[in-house]
Amino acid sequence: MSFVWFLVGFAAMVVFASFFEWTLHRFVLHRPLCFFRYPFNAHAMVHHRAFRADRTYHVQNRTDEANIPMAWWNGPVLILAGCLPFSGLAAFISWWFLLGAFAAACAYYATYEYLHWCMHKPQHRLVEGSGIFFVLNGHHLLHHRYMHKNFNVVLPLADLCLNTLLVRSKVCFAQARGDYVPDVQP
Repeated sequence: MSFVWFLVGFAAMVVFASFFEWTLHRFVLHRPLCFFRYPFNAHAMVHHRAFRADRTYHVQNRTDEANIPMAWWNGPVLILAGCLPFSGLAAFISWWFLLGAFAAACAYYATYEYLHWCMHKPQHRLVEGSGIFFVLNGHHLLHHRYMHKNFNVVLPLADLCLNTLLVRSKVCFAQARGDYVPDVQP
């Protein structure tokens, strides 16, 4: 029975993480909070200025590489924050439920960082040749064109449910090109 609760916690966290990522991305990374401007500055002001939807979507110089991942301490903070609701439920359900949620939160965050790195610094890695990466890369490219759309990087479930999903551009633009970048033009 413990393994079942682990799987339930894992699956529940994957769904929750899509909405958690969407919420943080939309309301914290793209809007300055009067008391806590660091996330907005690091993401909207630095990352989105360095990486646009044109040729600059990919790293142009080595100094920009530092602007791809989040700060090292963001991972533990986000994973623990995402697990908070699950820890309350685990007291009534099973601690295996929380362990599954924690494992999924770690995997989701690691997947986010890795895919995001591959999107902005492609190097013909195995994952870059997959169909899922191809679709997600186009999804993220459109986010760099339309910053108030496509907030998810890993699982665009929240974008679909919350009406921020954009699968093609509304207008033609000089988009990034590459082996693993889909054409997102109208």
